[in-house]
Amino acid sequence: MAHIIVVGNEKGGAGKSTVSMHVATALARMGHKIGTLDLDLRQKSLGRYVENRRRYCERAGLSLPSPAHVELPEIDMASLQPGENASDHRLSAAVAQLEDDSDFILIDCPGSHTRLSQVAHSLADTLVTPLNDSFIDFDLLAKIDNDGETILGPSVYSEMVWSARQLRAQAGLDPIDWVVLRNRLGAQQMVNKQKMESALSRLSERIGFRAAPGFNERVIFRELFPRGLTLLDLRDIGVSNLNISNVAARQELRDMMRALDLPGVEVDF
Repeated sequence: MAHIIVVGNEKGGAGKSTVSMHVATALARMGHKIGTLDLDLRQKSLGRYVENRRRYCERAGLSLPSPAHVELPEIDMASLQPGENASDHRLSAAVAQLEDDSDFILIDCPGSHTRLSQVAHSLADTLVTPLNDSFIDFDLLAKIDNDGETILGPSVYSEMVWSARQLRAQAGLDPIDWVVLRNRLGAQQMVNKQKMESALSRLSERIGFRAAPGFNERVIFRELFPRGLTLLDLRDIGVSNLNISNVAARQELRDMMRALDLPGVEVDF
């Protein structure tokens, strides 16, 4: 069966689609067959990213390694049995469409709580949660006291992941490997940054996730989206001399892919 990677966080602006596209294209470049789904049915950021890549390649005469992206199919409501949910059937059908020809299926979830997102989390073999370096974002994982250090208890997103873990256990599936990415980091060593690192370290032991490095805040990510490109495509489009920021960003991607520790993946870029 394909290994399912879910990129999820119930807050927008954490860089889920950027992480999703870079993970997907990195796997494609390393020779793995990768399919992608976008569950944000309104914004469709990952879907648009993939479409931008397709159109750019056509116009530039390029053939860049890319994921196989599918849309959620429509379901005939009349075919549902009483109590069945259309969202469940749409997601199941999309996964089935990709599974036979994929080593990995990556599902990008919306920045909100939806039925589709909830079901997707229960399918995750690996769950990747990008998290801005802010206690506003941290609040989705755990409630923290006024001192910014004392953890009072799990919050809404952690509770949803716990429910997904219980569903997998009841189905006899392997536990979710949950990885929280510290994403969109600033370059400065601030007190808030140190407190976040300490709080995440303590929380990881308490609710069971691995903390890993994500991407620093860089202009390059905003520039790549309109053409559907990623950091690994720059040389293919004629950028022969990468600047220091681009080289550092590629290293961040390399470190992130190694931290995910996906089965059968040896990071060689």
